[in-house]
Amino acid sequence: MTTAASKGLSTCHLCFKLAPADVHHCPRCDSAMHLRKNDSIQRTLALLITAGLLYIPANLYPIMYTDQLGTTEASTIVGGVILLINLGSAPVALVIFVFSVMVPSGKLLAMFYLVWTVERHSPLDPRQRSIMYRVTEFVGKWSMVDVFVVSILVALIHLSGVLVIRPGVAAICFAGVVIITMIAAESFDSRLIWDNMSDDMDDESNELQSDARPPL
Repeated sequence: MTTAASKGLSTCHLCFKLAPADVHHCPRCDSAMHLRKNDSIQRTLALLITAGLLYIPANLYPIMYTDQLGTTEASTIVGGVILLINLGSAPVALVIFVFSVMVPSGKLLAMFYLVWTVERHSPLDPRQRSIMYRVTEFVGKWSMVDVFVVSILVALIHLSGVLVIRPGVAAICFAGVVIITMIAAESFDSRLIWDNMSDDMDDESNELQSDARPPL
């Protein structure tokens, strides 16, 4: 398989212009260019582990506290979803569950899977893995919905003085999960998926040529 790297070309991350690998700044937009991101797998894996550790307290600890008439009630993410269902707000509960539970966990699993396949030189379809990466990178940016909801509630309801909502430690952890996974997605070089495919095809080609060579 012929790739831009095999031809000594690199791609600009902003305008996607091809340029020789020895050119360090894009001729079109003047942004920094490099053939491949340095230590992409190691940095991505370290960020994913950090996000995974933060994801545990983000779900175990309260994401907000509700103070009403001297009574304080703590709510976790899942507890808030259950509360909304009991109050008859199932659509809102579904949105929070999808973007606050399923999307972050799915993004972590998808990124761990992509790192594992690249590190193991997996023969799986690189096109499907590239699509998975693009979808994961796009959807993961919408995982902050729960934090936005808490922030809006804190700003609006705190004005009444009767009912006060305070953010909990889980809100900080959850915001950290979203931000770190976004950085991890940016640090992952998806071109490594195609590099592995190219290396595997070159190895197979060399083996075929070796087998076809007549014995001495």
